[in-house]
Amino acid sequence: MTTTRERIISSTEPVFDQHGFAGIGVDRLTEAAGVSSRTLYKHMGSKTGLIAAVLDARRERFSRVFDVSTVDELFDALAAWVRSEGARGCLFLRALGEGGRSIPEVDRAVSQYRELLHRVMSRIVEHETGGADELLAEQLLVVFEGATSAASYRGQRAIDAARIVARSLVVTRT
Repeated sequence: MTTTRERIISSTEPVFDQHGFAGIGVDRLTEAAGVSSRTLYKHMGSKTGLIAAVLDARRERFSRVFDVSTVDELFDALAAWVRSEGARGCLFLRALGEGGRSIPEVDRAVSQYRELLHRVMSRIVEHETGGADELLAEQLLVVFEGATSAASYRGQRAIDAARIVARSLVVTRT
């Protein structure tokens, strides 16, 4: 059974994803969640608490979807993510860009996402090449982030192009 907190988080995430964080008022969030502002504050503490909870929930979902070991699995997962979640660029980077760096809860959530993303890339590198390679992991991360951003206006073509680039980077290391 879904809790009130989970319902608030899942129903407000699309609002933040489509309209941003800074310009959305609590009235719009309570309307999306179908709760009163009192209920929202009781379960989330504040709008900032809600933003952090939304980012945490998204990171947990991302972690499950991107539990991958190869370049092909990575970009298959990205294509599936874009189909199910949409392609509006990285929600974490958008949160940071809207002043999140000055909000400790948002900065923490974004940092945890970045750490997760780095671990995913490192795992892929180790699986694909048989060893650690920090530079290659960083290169894959940049290619992946570029594909995430470009998919918002290039669609699947951006993901396909990124896959080719990532494969070629891995091949040069093996």
